[in-house]
Amino acid sequence: MLISDFENFIMDAFTKEKLEIVKNKNEYGFTNIGKNNISKLGYCTNLTIESVQEAVKNNVDLLITHHDAWEWMSGIKEEVTEILKQANITHFFVHLPLDDAEFGNNCSILKKLNFKTVDKFSNEEGMYCGRIGELEEPIKFEELVNKIEVLLEEPVRKWKNNDKLIKRIAVVTGAGFSAIDIKDAVNLDCDAYFTGEKILYTVQYAQFSKINLIVGSHTFTEIFGLESLGKMIKEKYSELEIIRIHEEHVE
Repeated sequence: MLISDFENFIMDAFTKEKLEIVKNKNEYGFTNIGKNNISKLGYCTNLTIESVQEAVKNNVDLLITHHDAWEWMSGIKEEVTEILKQANITHFFVHLPLDDAEFGNNCSILKKLNFKTVDKFSNEEGMYCGRIGELEEPIKFEELVNKIEVLLEEPVRKWKNNDKLIKRIAVVTGAGFSAIDIKDAVNLDCDAYFTGEKILYTVQYAQFSKINLIVGSHTFTEIFGLESLGKMIKEKYSELEIIRIHEEHVE
């Protein structure tokens, strides 16, 4: 696969219309462009010194992440960019468009948990950061928590704020700590709210609203959209080797 092939694939997968919405908002793009011919692709949630070093160790030609290196964390972006340049690795990140996509983070994690995606919410300038999922048969809160912990391979924080069975869930992967999103989930008749970060207000509003709250990590609630994207690329370019880059459970 050539870099130009990859660019065309991204344009088709996310659509030109959607990408145009965030064109000048640093929500997707290349951090570095290395060799033109790509034979091995790696993916992970975060662009960090550790993830880039893992990409180098695994001889990756193209690294795709959900997050770019954080600009406000002084020095990290410069260092990871230098490692990418030295190793001649291309890096591409896709943030809000992957949250919004029908194959993206929210839809993919719901599918993994056997929920059917039935609605979207948390609109951010035409992009939807959240999804609503439904089960055919409701399950106990504790069973849902266990399924999530098995999927994420990490313990989660949980607050059981009602005794209802879980049939309908609202999901905002990553930093879905907004009380407004929780209010929308309640108004959409959800039994639980699942996200990847929380602050005091998240917990307090969930308790006030009597909606069950489950919080995993930012990193591992957002890996599955990248996994889905990797599978889509593999279907088109079967000769391409695709691997998941290891990240530690640090949150």
